[in-house]
Amino acid sequence: MSARVTIRVVLADDEAMIRAGLRMLVDAQDDMEVVGEAADGDAAVATVARTHPDVVLLDIRMPRRDGLSAARELLAAASPPRIVVLTTFDEDAHVAEALRLGVSGFLLKVAPPHQLLDAIRTVAAGEGLLDPAVTLRVIRSFAEVPTPDATKADALAALTARETDVLGLVARALSNAEIAARLHLGEATVKTHLGRVLMKLGLRDRVQAVAFAYESGLVRAGADRG
Repeated sequence: MSARVTIRVVLADDEAMIRAGLRMLVDAQDDMEVVGEAADGDAAVATVARTHPDVVLLDIRMPRRDGLSAARELLAAASPPRIVVLTTFDEDAHVAEALRLGVSGFLLKVAPPHQLLDAIRTVAAGEGLLDPAVTLRVIRSFAEVPTPDATKADALAALTARETDVLGLVARALSNAEIAARLHLGEATVKTHLGRVLMKLGLRDRVQAVAFAYESGLVRAGADRG
């Protein structure tokens, strides 16, 4: 029987009580452990360099150096960790910028504990995650983009018609199950199509796919989900 893989987690938040609560929650799981904590962006970068975690739970608003600046440096490393940004309802611009940087997930701080644990496991497995409420806010932020990125628009030509359909529905915040029902496909087929989309466009996960779809002009902000 194969050994259980433990997900190594770093907590970066300037509020000690929040870190303590997160540590209790994460350390109570059989497949996770907290390997470090940080109260500001500088400490987050140093802690990650020292502990080499799989996942970083990263608050955006921290002293000395904010989470966005820390994420930018962490994601530029040769072997970057997966980053889940913990956000509040009033940080739309920050969320959009974090998405462009290539973070792996976004989760509202008011999300229930099981969602946080699911998020850690999801991004540790190499997938991206967007809290539905955050997804809609990210989509709104792209309404301010005046024109599509020509290079990204040209890259869409590499996709098949079905892959393009899947990318468009991912950008509209549909799950794989919802996309499967909409396109009359199996969920496994949808996952295969999405994997090919990511490979062809050089994207890491679902989160980056959402940004690409809007920045390329494939989907326009305000477009109907249907």
